[in-house]
Amino acid sequence: MPKDEPEKPPCKEEGQGDPDKERNTAESPESCDRSMRKRVRQRTPSPHRGNTPQSSPPRFVSVEELMETAKGVTNMALAHEIVVNGGFQVTPSQLAEGSLEKMVKDIVHKAFWDCLEAQLNEDPPSYDHAIKVLGEIKETLLSFILPGHGRLRHQIEEALDLALIQQQAENRALDISKVASFIIDTMGMLCAPCRDEEIQKLRNITATVPLFKAIFTVMDMMKIDMANFAVSSIRPHLMQQSVEYERKKFQEFLNKQPNAMDFTQKWLQDTANALLNGEWESGASSAAASAPILSMLHPLTVHNHAYLHLLKWDHTSCPFPETLLMDQRRIQEMQWELEELTIVAAVLLIVYNNAGAAISGLPGLMERLKSIVRLLLADRHSPSFIVDEAFATIAERMCVEVGGSLAQHGFSPFSTDRQSNLKGQITAVKLPDNSIRKLIDMRIQTFLLGILESSQLRCAAALPGGLAPIQKELEEVAIKFGRLVNYNKLVFAPHYQKILQDILREGARPISDTTHAGEIDS
Repeated sequence: MPKDEPEKPPCKEEGQGDPDKERNTAESPESCDRSMRKRVRQRTPSPHRGNTPQSSPPRFVSVEELMETAKGVTNMALAHEIVVNGGFQVTPSQLAEGSLEKMVKDIVHKAFWDCLEAQLNEDPPSYDHAIKVLGEIKETLLSFILPGHGRLRHQIEEALDLALIQQQAENRALDISKVASFIIDTMGMLCAPCRDEEIQKLRNITATVPLFKAIFTVMDMMKIDMANFAVSSIRPHLMQQSVEYERKKFQEFLNKQPNAMDFTQKWLQDTANALLNGEWESGASSAAASAPILSMLHPLTVHNHAYLHLLKWDHTSCPFPETLLMDQRRIQEMQWELEELTIVAAVLLIVYNNAGAAISGLPGLMERLKSIVRLLLADRHSPSFIVDEAFATIAERMCVEVGGSLAQHGFSPFSTDRQSNLKGQITAVKLPDNSIRKLIDMRIQTFLLGILESSQLRCAAALPGGLAPIQKELEEVAIKFGRLVNYNKLVFAPHYQKILQDILREGARPISDTTHAGEIDS
């Protein structure tokens, strides 16, 4: 970075070869801004920048500021994950088999333990390496001690006095097995009950080097247990503080990147445009959608419909709202689950309409059919999934299951024509514009919108028709989605309020012919 121009970070265009030459080449402010935003967000600049009014002009920041901001965003993301994900657990990192990192790690560890074993096999034994190992074990044990456990801390300090152990080793008076026994006993007092079996296995190891290797393995497990205990302990306190914490951290980021809410503004603007222009499917709107325009474009209405649109988002080509980036993966998983539930409900509705009263009330039939369909759709988003084959299999299995149930309960089996008709209707569900699939999807959207408009995280109204077979799964998704939405509203309420007020004050702009994939589909 040139010393005489600290406010202008170097910007490099793709395809240019000489970085030194590029570093000295003058760049326009707009080009630098695009490059900086790409590095910070790891995505391309917004295609609608020219149509979005800026709240303030972009300013350039130093690398140190960016690093500090990135650290704050990382901490914010971790706190957010702990609060939003009730099942959050710290897990040990696993290096991929055959990777360079794992090969290097295995080589270093083998050399480490080979050196220890070689020293212990000397005559007389050398304990230099072993004392260093004991020092690491001592520090780890002390890290497990809570502040009020002074007596146990004193016992560890006394039993693992490295200076005394060094003297004993020099005088050939060191009993390494006695030291190891104390370590194992102490680990047994400090570990979680789920580690009792591992502690017992340690007592059965007699060889010194394998024993120390196993001790380190169990200690790594104990570190994970302690970390998860700490997470569960701080979660209640963190939930109380997380809203203010995230809001503060995001504001710090926004102060350095004033235009960092472009995609959020467009997300809300597009929703208002869709509602104003009647582009939203009528069945997915609440009663407010049929009211006059001014009532329909109430900020809360626009906001709830905007959240609903996230479940239809094109994640491959449309930039996600900045205020929801930490939840993008979680929302995408909900989107996939809802798509699957839509297909399941559509298939079961077709089966019921074809079989009629003959299968109504048969114990366990619908659950069995639902399990089969979900199982065959389990890999729907994997590259190996073949849509035509999957739906053909679903159609075949539905015919077999229904035919078997009809015969078992004394009903006439399906004729060949009825089976062919049933298979044709089921395979047609693979198309997103299938009328039955669209009907089920519309009812699911209505149900979810009701959840967002309710003051409670449950559906007070009756479930829309055709959704009874997926009621349990749908309500689980609705509860998760409602919690996420309400939490997001709390954190970013000041930003959303200002954006929505500006949109409704100016009036939603009509949707142009150049609308890109991020806008609401009709």
